[in-house]
Amino acid sequence: MAASTSPSPNLLISLHRNAKKTNYHSLSLHNKLGFSSFMQFNKFVKSLKSYGAAKYDGVVEDEELDKIRRLQNGSDVRGVALEGEKGRTVDLTPPAVEAISESFGEWVIKGLEKEKGYLVENVSVSLGRDPRITGSKLSVAVFAGLTRGGCMVFDMGLATTPACFMSTLLPPFEYDASIMMTASHLPYTRNGLKFFTKGGGLTSLEVEEICDNAARKYANRMAKVSSLLKVLPIKVDFMSAYSKHLREIIKERISHPLHYETPLEGFQIIVNAGNGSGGFFTWDVLDKLGADTFGSLHLKPDGMFPNHIPNPEDKIAMAMTRAAVLENSADLGIVFDTDVDRSGVVDNQGNAINGDRLIALMSSIVLKENPGSTIVTDARTSMSLTKFITDRGGHHCLYRVGYRNVIDKGVHLNKDGIETHLMMETSGHGALKENHFLDDGAYMVVKIIIEMVRMKLGGSDEGIGSLIKDLEEPCESIELRINIISEPRDAKAKGLEAIETFRNYIEEGMLKGWELDSCGDCWVSEGCLVDTNDTPAHIDAQMYRARVLNDEHGQHGWIHMRQSIHNPNIAVNMQSSVQGGCLSMARALRDDFLKASGVDTFLDIAQIDEFVENGSLA
Repeated sequence: MAASTSPSPNLLISLHRNAKKTNYHSLSLHNKLGFSSFMQFNKFVKSLKSYGAAKYDGVVEDEELDKIRRLQNGSDVRGVALEGEKGRTVDLTPPAVEAISESFGEWVIKGLEKEKGYLVENVSVSLGRDPRITGSKLSVAVFAGLTRGGCMVFDMGLATTPACFMSTLLPPFEYDASIMMTASHLPYTRNGLKFFTKGGGLTSLEVEEICDNAARKYANRMAKVSSLLKVLPIKVDFMSAYSKHLREIIKERISHPLHYETPLEGFQIIVNAGNGSGGFFTWDVLDKLGADTFGSLHLKPDGMFPNHIPNPEDKIAMAMTRAAVLENSADLGIVFDTDVDRSGVVDNQGNAINGDRLIALMSSIVLKENPGSTIVTDARTSMSLTKFITDRGGHHCLYRVGYRNVIDKGVHLNKDGIETHLMMETSGHGALKENHFLDDGAYMVVKIIIEMVRMKLGGSDEGIGSLIKDLEEPCESIELRINIISEPRDAKAKGLEAIETFRNYIEEGMLKGWELDSCGDCWVSEGCLVDTNDTPAHIDAQMYRARVLNDEHGQHGWIHMRQSIHNPNIAVNMQSSVQGGCLSMARALRDDFLKASGVDTFLDIAQIDEFVENGSLA
């Protein structure tokens, strides 16, 4: 906001609280800030009179509103923040980020006041970011928006997504809310926002509400984003506290009989941070616990990500980590994504453990500690994984794709009395009940390291890979994409039409041997993807999974179709336990559904054609 502007009466109401009222929160914030910063903020609040930079009663064009709404990505906000992508224009601009941050701040205050039953003062929000080169510029917009919204802002600097959430819980920080600025594994041109309160990450519906409010602010605002802040954010070092928190967990749970303080002595662990935010785990966790981390890769933050995509699913990332483990005869390799809410590992034999293999490894560890637990995964996991879990006494609940969907399902099952200790998506997002249902790639690795050391102390030299040696791999697996041919604003409706037509075709028996899949548990039906209990979850994107059978092999595979929430396309995943099964399913999908139903008139099925004709993709 320009230096000459001042806030609206609405903002004044949200900030200017009863001066005679002194509560614990005010005293707590006073202690966090120090006297001078606290007085500076109060002086700023009391000086607010009017806000001429915005009009909220004007006529708003739909296109201006859509600019913000299209930035919503499920429970996150994501967009193009830097020029350089072919066919994409910059849409995550500082004004857009400021409007969204302001709306989030107001949303947090409103929620606290509803919870407490009285006006709240000095609401605190932290901001962390990954090393993307647009982070500094967009951080100013976040600070400005949160300040406009009536919040005190704390700058964590380079951080991880899980650390941002933990900053709302760990003393003495205990902020009311937090934002992480990241676009995960997406290219350096992208950026985004993830939102947290003490209750966890926001839902899609909550982010939709925030973006709707932000869209009106954005469309009506006449002033440009604030470039000068009247109240500077307070810089804090939270990552040191978060690292100590992880170290203490490792020490306490291993409880090494010879060297309690350094339980990782004698272990060599390779970390590949991908030039993201994960380097801290090497020098502030592993090194301080006595591990040898020689040979670790790409620890220096670099927002251009020059070596490979920071992603545990990336083949180059895994190949480089595997080579480093084998070259150094290391006990374990770790791959983090950019913001460390996902991870993958490499065992001492150089075997990559991600996707179904990582879920199996974590299931093995969790079911030892919590026999009979339900494990929630997305519906792209293999039939072999279900067998692996049930053979160990667990229950497997297949659910909707999307890490937030999977985690929320676990939360709901626990509330309904079904012990569910692990929720995990094939992408590497994994959350544990014991860790606040937070998808934390570092915490996931902590669990694996603890198990690795316990095995060694128990006399085993096999390594953590031995825990999944009887997991069968699918014979074939492939993911194909179908682009939606439409205007951006119509893509979601067109995708929904195609997905629902797919469901109808299966239900009407028009695809021979195809049946909607179901696990018959957890109040889930229609392909284990839609809740039918008293409080069904919001559906952010349509998807169905069908099992595929024939007379010769019985059930030999499955096909899963889902509407992307990231881009205007439909993802098609297939797995088969027999040679040629995926090709057969793809041919039936194309000939007996896509073309027969007529949905190919608004879908680009070129990739399906290529696979059917050639048996592979270039």
